[in-house]
Amino acid sequence: MTRILVLNTGSSSVKYRLFDGTATVAKGLVERIGEPGGEVHDHETALRQIMEGIDLAGLVAVGHRVVHGGSEFTRATVIDDEVAATIARLVPLAPLHNPPALSGIDVARKLLPEVPQVAVFDTAFHATIPPEGVTYAIDAGLAQRWGVRRYGFHGTSHAYVARRTAELIGVPADRADIITVHLGNGASACAVRGGRSVATSMGMAPQGGLVMGTRSGDIDPAIVFHLHRVAGLSIDEVEDMLTRHAGMRGLAGENDMREVERRLAEGDPAATLAVDVYCRRIREYVGAYLAVLGRADAIAFTAGVGQHSPIVRGRALAGMTALGISVDPERNERNAPVISPDGAPVAVCVVPTDEELEIAEQTRATLDGRVAG
Repeated sequence: MTRILVLNTGSSSVKYRLFDGTATVAKGLVERIGEPGGEVHDHETALRQIMEGIDLAGLVAVGHRVVHGGSEFTRATVIDDEVAATIARLVPLAPLHNPPALSGIDVARKLLPEVPQVAVFDTAFHATIPPEGVTYAIDAGLAQRWGVRRYGFHGTSHAYVARRTAELIGVPADRADIITVHLGNGASACAVRGGRSVATSMGMAPQGGLVMGTRSGDIDPAIVFHLHRVAGLSIDEVEDMLTRHAGMRGLAGENDMREVERRLAEGDPAATLAVDVYCRRIREYVGAYLAVLGRADAIAFTAGVGQHSPIVRGRALAGMTALGISVDPERNERNAPVISPDGAPVAVCVVPTDEELEIAEQTRATLDGRVAG
């Protein structure tokens, strides 16, 4: 057996999946950690519970999802004390995400001291974006001192989906130009040339780019100044609004796209505007990434909304036939793997993501590389 345990540790949850090769042999979720009425009081108890409940015989590694690797980590990395300390130093770049990941790492290293632990970073896939694609036009000294640049996120999803899309359309991954659109509660787009990220919509934090469930996506920076100076909101209040009360929730009062689409069908004006804004932003990024790539073999939709919303896919790509992009209504409605018409210059695909499998495969490849080296 060559088993790999994948851990995705959140602030109040641990999602786990145990692989034997590419087969899933166990998976689950422990929620409400440390909360009133929750199952367990802390992450160590949660992880002990997980590990006691699954067969770890033959375990060769633990792969940890870590959201932010900054500029320091451009690939999956075997965790030692120095790596853990560096991840801790990056907490200011991802204050909501990196601390729980560190908790999972610390506990797993304690419980499984002889098993290699590997950090797989959401940001690493985007390390191949050229300098002009990650540099913000602000004071260069400030940017360098404080790590202000585009990092990008959802890297494991974009990497996996781009590779699967290339297989689906029969184009070698190292020669395919693909635009991947990850639409969940968080959302991002990515331009992938030959299996390498060359542009992505999220920036320094998982906040910019596409409209999301509760996050605003791109806004004019002056909005922050205006709300602070004129509306009297503190910086923390503005951040909370843009992170938790913006996006679809801000526009329609609801971040579940299924509910928004139900209201859209009833003619609700707020839901109609919210979907229009959401889909226009996707269309703008698809157009921009066509320009970055110069061409595209395929556009791939993934994640909860991307995989299950014909309305979003159809509206987002409407009016793009002159660019070789069109959607077949019948195929779109049944969430077919390819929803573009036969012979379309650009294939439009629906490809389920599998971030845990990607983390397991990157973990295995990292260890194989270490052994080979």
